[in-house]
Amino acid sequence: MKKNPFDQNVQTLPQKTRSTRRLQDRMTIVLFLLPAIVLFSIFLVYPIFQSVYYSLFSWKGFGPVVDFIGLNNFKRILTDWIFIKAVGNGLLIVVLSLTIQLPLSLALALMVGRNLRGRAFFRTIFFVPYVLSEVITGIMWLILYNPDSKRGFINALLTLIPGLKAQPWLGDTRTVLLAIFVVLTWKYFGFHMLLYMAGLQNIPPEIEEAALIDGVSKRQMITYITIPLIGSTIRTSVYLSVLGSLQVFALVWIMTKGGPVNASEVMSTYMYRFSFVRFQLGYGSAVAIVMLLISLVFSLAYLRLVRQADYLS
Repeated sequence: MKKNPFDQNVQTLPQKTRSTRRLQDRMTIVLFLLPAIVLFSIFLVYPIFQSVYYSLFSWKGFGPVVDFIGLNNFKRILTDWIFIKAVGNGLLIVVLSLTIQLPLSLALALMVGRNLRGRAFFRTIFFVPYVLSEVITGIMWLILYNPDSKRGFINALLTLIPGLKAQPWLGDTRTVLLAIFVVLTWKYFGFHMLLYMAGLQNIPPEIEEAALIDGVSKRQMITYITIPLIGSTIRTSVYLSVLGSLQVFALVWIMTKGGPVNASEVMSTYMYRFSFVRFQLGYGSAVAIVMLLISLVFSLAYLRLVRQADYLS
């Protein structure tokens, strides 16, 4: 076997020269990573440790941090029924997202990603809501949900149907969370649809053509061929959907501020209210730490139980 002369020359270099080159390579890597490490430390690592520190005090956000109370903030969180309800609302949004939003996105991706006439137009229309900011989306849907049938588009349509009347969608404890979930679905299903479409494009067309020649129906092909082949994409979409549902804030705060009677309260609005409305920064920091732990536990469990299959495959 012919030896590479370059490798031979490297092997014949003095030990000191090879060590110097390795040191230079490591220094180059460190210099390239240093800006990212600095930004990561300033805007993520430092605030986390600072929140942990503040969570041990009863601090109003003004003056020195002196009133040490230990873990009392965390005990208060676990015994507050409003926070428990906020966690339950977040889990309900997660369940609705996994059972309604993601299947809808997958179905639209299967339709738009195929030989559908005008599919480029539909792709654009479905993705436009994701481009809009959450503030604009919240204000727009506030107008659509207006309980006045003369001003709210949705209630105006309802009044045209005999036997139906205008509904206070965001003012009724029974409908407010579902109304918010409709907005979340409208805004984010285009993003998940784009993920699924990217996964579908990675499937070799020869596989599906061979399946059709063998007599496989369209339904069987989707169930036993298409969906398993985009399994990693689906798992990524589930991961992003769960984390996004647990951390949703802007839409809920703009549309309801967690009301009425805490019916639409989620963990992020609960944290914001105590931190920046009631100025209980110590307690708000404790809530932020609990949110971080919940998201971190889910992420680690997900990577351990689900994503490990992608790395091994």
